[in-house]
Amino acid sequence: MANNNENKILNVPHLRFPEFIEEWEICKVSELLDFYSTNSLSWEQLEYGEKAMMNLHYGLIHVGLPTMVDLRRDKLPNVKEGNMPKNFELCKEGDVAFADASEDTNEVAKAIEFFNLDNKDIVCGLHTIHGRDNKNKTVVGFKGYAFSSSAFHNQIRRIAQGTKIYSISTKNFSECYVGIPSKAEQTKIATLLRLIDERIATQNKIIEKLQSLIKGLNNTLQYDTGGKSVCLGDILLERSERSQTNNQHEVLSSTVKGIFSQREYFSKDIASENNVGYKIIRLHDVVLSPQNLWMGNINYNDRFEIGIVSPSYKVFSIADGYDNQFVAAMLKTHRALYSYMMVSEQGASIVRRNLNMEAFSQLVFKIPSLDKQREIGYAISLLKSQLKTANKIIKAYTSQKQYLLRQMFI
Repeated sequence: MANNNENKILNVPHLRFPEFIEEWEICKVSELLDFYSTNSLSWEQLEYGEKAMMNLHYGLIHVGLPTMVDLRRDKLPNVKEGNMPKNFELCKEGDVAFADASEDTNEVAKAIEFFNLDNKDIVCGLHTIHGRDNKNKTVVGFKGYAFSSSAFHNQIRRIAQGTKIYSISTKNFSECYVGIPSKAEQTKIATLLRLIDERIATQNKIIEKLQSLIKGLNNTLQYDTGGKSVCLGDILLERSERSQTNNQHEVLSSTVKGIFSQREYFSKDIASENNVGYKIIRLHDVVLSPQNLWMGNINYNDRFEIGIVSPSYKVFSIADGYDNQFVAAMLKTHRALYSYMMVSEQGASIVRRNLNMEAFSQLVFKIPSLDKQREIGYAISLLKSQLKTANKIIKAYTSQKQYLLRQMFI
């Protein structure tokens, strides 16, 4: 990649392939694209699985479809029988579709491009804008990324209209510009970004598989009735070690999604200025919220060597003779959550239930031999570690794509 940080030529991006040196053409979107009418079919008039004409609903642009739509793998709903629009323009490969409305200015004019139609008939539907490059200035695969770039969306944010719902129309495109390089450069840019998208899609499948394996092991914990019956109070030993000085340790928060540094989770400190008397939590402890335990706010601390949590939390150590990872997984099963709900009473709000600690300690779980616990615990721990790595990888690819969308377009 070559950069243009010196800005010797204005109409080029900051980052480009080094073999290209020509300036880009700056083109009004309204001059690049011809626009076609769309239908107003609602979700109730669509269905999946039939062989009828397909319909692009704007909701799928916001969530569900990649930038490059390839109907060999991507799915679109079909128009239900009796709802066929009277006037329509079938989409062609290379056509783009924009979502014309959103509550988020970053999502207004979010675009997809039809990369491969797989010989299927598709029309654009409710709250979409259907555009086509009839002047043949662009290659298939470039426009979707150009209209996803920061350079384009910075213009959209300035002109999007509305208060709670922001919207655009084809008239707004007379105020927007997009940079068009040579077709050879377009092809290289589009290929690079499409390959990154394909790698992100593959990584998502890896994550889904790991999540499925973890869920399967959790089901083993949930339905395997082997082992001896043990009261939870014999497994979890409550501790009440307190901080002696203010800010003695990092303040942590236990949530349904896990245990986090309060500064990391809320992007600020929200605890009271004086945290003397907060409960100390150590590595391998278990912490729970008595108010939302039934929702899953119980966590095994495998991240922080030491920290402090609000006095309203309950902190436990795991008794000897039990595998930590096994117990951590067992405490999060659906069966366990149902048991927590049964020993909690309705609180001041619908999401708050007050835990009966005595009844909680008397909950009974079937516990296998220590060797079996270690086998299951190790497998879950290994899968969770792989899942953590997989999430870091997809985050890196997504960040890389966003960087290129900022730097490779004008």
